Amino acid sequence: MQRHYYISDNLKDLEKVEDELESQGIDHEQIHVLSERDADIEHYHLHDVSSVMKRDMLHSGLIGVGIGLALAALVMLVAWFSGWTGTAAGWIPFIFLAIALFGFSVWEGSLFGIQTPNAVVKRFQPTLDEGKHVFFVDVKPAQEAILSRVVSHHPLLRIAGTGQATPDWAEGLQHRLHQIRRMI
Repeated sequence: MQRHYYISDNLKDLEKVEDELESQGIDHEQIHVLSERDADIEHYHLHDVSSVMKRDMLHSGLIGVGIGLALAALVMLVAWFSGWTGTAAGWIPFIFLAIALFGFSVWEGSLFGIQTPNAVVKRFQPTLDEGKHVFFVDVKPAQEAILSRVVSHHPLLRIAGTGQATPDWAEGLQHRLHQIRRMI
């Protein structure tokens, strides 16, 4: 999948684009609007980027996972090579220490990520500061023509580039969860 970015300052037009894309078979979960004006996005019933996704929690949390795994492995290796596991206490204190270090690293990584904007937000921050909106769509190769056709009818959209999209499996999971939520 590939992500296509567009810039616009007209939410009514973005609402029409989103409706047209959805009527042509592009899932709601593939379409997002990034804006500093969340209330306006909600008013026009656009699929906004959640506040959690505007932060770098996932990326920083994954870095914390890597650091935590390295620290946990280091504790276990030091305990084993030094012979401390042969004492009456055995492996238990070192396993607990490894788990604590792992958990702390993930927690710290996520806390750091809360304070850091996501890479997409950083990329478009000057545009967002001007009061404009970033409209982006994740499309499969078979959907490229649909996107091009719909966008060509909306001259207020300005192309802002492409990038890596949400993985296909993650988008499918989001789509299923959204369908379940609608049924409930």
